[in-house]
Amino acid sequence: MSLTTEREARFKNVISNRQFDLTVVLENVHDPHNIGAVMRSCDAVGIGEIYVLNSERKAKDKLFGLKSSSGSAKWIDIIYHESVDECMSEIRDKYTRIIGTHLSHDSVSLHDLELTESVALVFGNEHDGISDECLKHIDQNMIIPQFGMVQSLNISVACAITLYETLRQRMSKGKYNQRFSESNGNHSRLFKSFLEKHKTRK
Repeated sequence: MSLTTEREARFKNVISNRQFDLTVVLENVHDPHNIGAVMRSCDAVGIGEIYVLNSERKAKDKLFGLKSSSGSAKWIDIIYHESVDECMSEIRDKYTRIIGTHLSHDSVSLHDLELTESVALVFGNEHDGISDECLKHIDQNMIIPQFGMVQSLNISVACAITLYETLRQRMSKGKYNQRFSESNGNHSRLFKSFLEKHKTRK
């Protein structure tokens, strides 16, 4: 399929807003629709890759819901891990800080966090949260302020709230709408990837 001028401009605009120093990690989140909804939020704020860490089961089938991801799955790379240590080691090599959604005595409110620097945001499942094994790798715990009787949010909702606070902070620092440049290694690599995906588009 040939690439129109409009499509090329769309690719470059999306790439110029990509946050190459921001990612999301989902630990033992089993509901495919929740993963799909998270992917949709990630795409909306310019995240190009997410980590799915599943140490409780081996099956990779139906990782996300096609309807809930709304086509974003094609434009986001999913990095799958079954080992907590291997996953966190890879993340540590690529991102400066690891922040987890976990309630503890030292947890910091989402709105008091600095989210404009290189960071990986870790979310556990609704029932068990982040595992103790994974918590050992986390630099800081955060909580989303809540004032209801039940202190719990759906994982996809919690992720969306966190990502849009991150977006707000990063927009104020001018980290969006950067100029597309072929000399930028991240930009050129992602543009080539988008072209390949475009060729296979039905």
